[in-house]
Amino acid sequence: MRLEPGLAPLIKQEVLSTFGPDACVRLFGSRVDDRARGGDIDLHIETALDRATAFEREQKLFARLQRLLGERRIDIVTHRTDDPLRPIDREALRAGVPL
Repeated sequence: MRLEPGLAPLIKQEVLSTFGPDACVRLFGSRVDDRARGGDIDLHIETALDRATAFEREQKLFARLQRLLGERRIDIVTHRTDDPLRPIDREALRAGVPL
């Protein structure tokens, strides 16, 4: 996993603070490949929140992470636990690393 030391716990703390203690966050995409270089930070968040609230929290989390981490490319994918899995959800669950 290619994140600077201390970054994974910070991201997890912000996700849980924003989405609640039942949220699950995974890092997926190029940052889980130790041989790759660069790449944005792809986060997959599972939540039981309703769609409108989840979308609002996703925007809030993005702003908080930008303030904390600086101008970085961050992609946040939110999956409601009651919704069917999309291909991106399946990939994040298959290859993602829980934070």
